[in-house]
Amino acid sequence: MRIPCPCCGPRDRREFTYYGASVFLDRPAEDAALEAWDDYLHLRDNPAGVTRDLWYHDPCQSWLEVERNTVTHEVLSARPVVEARA
Repeated sequence: MRIPCPCCGPRDRREFTYYGASVFLDRPAEDAALEAWDDYLHLRDNPAGVTRDLWYHDPCQSWLEVERNTVTHEVLSARPVVEARA
């Protein structure tokens, strides 16, 4: 799989570290109920199809949100997390 790094161009997947679904960035408030924290820490979807994931690109030290299809392995887009959350 090739991931299009916005800084370095298309790169092999082995240069990246997978971190999980991008919803991991949506942390509950510090004073949120225990149920919200339990859901955040332990419940994960595993959809077939288009997902948004967090990947870390080691050479340029960038966090990316990568949109990809888990069925076809097609990478649809990649952008810095800073832009994805703006």
